[in-house]
Amino acid sequence: QVQLVESGGGLVQPGGSLRLSCLAAGSIFSIYTMSWYRQAPGKEREFVARATSGGLTIYADSVKGRFTISRDNTKNTVALQMNSLKPEDTAVYYCQGEIIPLPQSSMYAYWGQGTQVTVSS
Repeated sequence: QVQLVESGGGLVQPGGSLRLSCLAAGSIFSIYTMSWYRQAPGKEREFVARATSGGLTIYADSVKGRFTISRDNTKNTVALQMNSLKPEDTAVYYCQGEIIPLPQSSMYAYWGQGTQVTVSS
């Protein structure tokens, strides 16, 4: 069994910062990518940022320069540092991992339960 557990959401004023964390736990052989997505009310889930096992990072244009994704491969964790937050960043944020579970088999996409981020004055 593999689980992704997020933490760190909350309410913040515009211009403020929040840090989200995600832990991949369970019987894991390897993790290829760890990503963050978000879904605002009435909208489809959208990509935010991705970190590969090799250290490559990718960002959505809407968060470039404001958000930073970081990954600790030794701890199977990924974090999203969010600065200069805007009301339009309000959404449920989901952690996603492309993971090969034990015993070794195929790679699967696993999702966390989501954490609410609200940017409002």
